[in-house]
Amino acid sequence: MNTKLNYQDAEISTKTTDKNKVDEKTNNIYEAISIIAKRSNQINTDLKKELVEKLEEFATHNESLEEVFENKEQIEVSKFYERLPKPHAIAMDEWLKDKIYFRHTQQDDTEL
Repeated sequence: MNTKLNYQDAEISTKTTDKNKVDEKTNNIYEAISIIAKRSNQINTDLKKELVEKLEEFATHNESLEEVFENKEQIEVSKFYERLPKPHAIAMDEWLKDKIYFRHTQQDDTEL
């Protein structure tokens, strides 16, 4: 399967991460977690869109409910996505490897 994101390095199971490594770039754990959560949501959206596109290739547009069959390729696609690391694990891996770009947007009081 060819996917746009790099999933190989992320942990598949839950792993404890050193808090100091997480908040190292922002000096604020809440800000760091917020950035990671936003990236996780982006990854989740991308994965879902990608999966739906691949499963639509197998969709049959029959009116008949009698013809229900299993497609081995469809099952393999589904299993591939089930085995991927979770979006939050991918986002955490990207954060720790400096692959997430973030910036502060300052809002001027005069712009209100």
